[in-house]
Amino acid sequence: MPLLLTTLGTLLLFIWTIKNSYSEKTQKHTISILICLTIWLVIQSILSLKNFYKADTSSFPPNIILFGIMPTILTFIYLFGSQNGKKFIFSLPLKNLTYINIVRIPVEIVLFWLFLNKAIPELMTFEGKNYDIVAGISAPIVAYFGITKTKLRSHIVLVWNFICLGLLLNIVIIALFSAPSPIQKFAFEQPNIAILNFPFSLLPTFIVPIILFGHLVSIIQLLKFKIN
Repeated sequence: MPLLLTTLGTLLLFIWTIKNSYSEKTQKHTISILICLTIWLVIQSILSLKNFYKADTSSFPPNIILFGIMPTILTFIYLFGSQNGKKFIFSLPLKNLTYINIVRIPVEIVLFWLFLNKAIPELMTFEGKNYDIVAGISAPIVAYFGITKTKLRSHIVLVWNFICLGLLLNIVIIALFSAPSPIQKFAFEQPNIAILNFPFSLLPTFIVPIILFGHLVSIIQLLKFKIN
């Protein structure tokens, strides 16, 4: 239940960001984007409930990468590479994108709970090598003082995005190489089995991509608009 609420919160924060776009054209697509994302969540939920991701952990690449992560990567390539996509990403408000990172706090709490229940290794928690909760705690501070009140120089906001992107990539790499698959490198005594099951599969297939997208868009915007 906590992760489902976190997933819902991530979805609503992202839709809130689109709704507050600087472009009326983007705003008009809010409902259609919501429908598309909801369909994606339903598909991922069905695949997980049908045990599709954990049925064969020896396959390469793992099913969750092929059917859960690769489609989002292809979507990113389109958005960042096409004219329409660029118009979309430059229309999104930096403040709203920053606030999305608040969801990293409940995510870290869920990960710690999963560790206590022997579903992921300690390596993936804030007691291990995962410091992602720092991004979640600092996000509202950066959003309010750095963007709303402009008390922080934009290059500081840029550095914060790079640091938080690094924290995100750190846990993504740990999670990937801790999951049971031919490429597993860590945590053989307690592998990361949670992400192959519902609802925790929504973490790598939805929540992480949204956060990653937010950082990439924020960094591009800050670099584009002459940081000071």
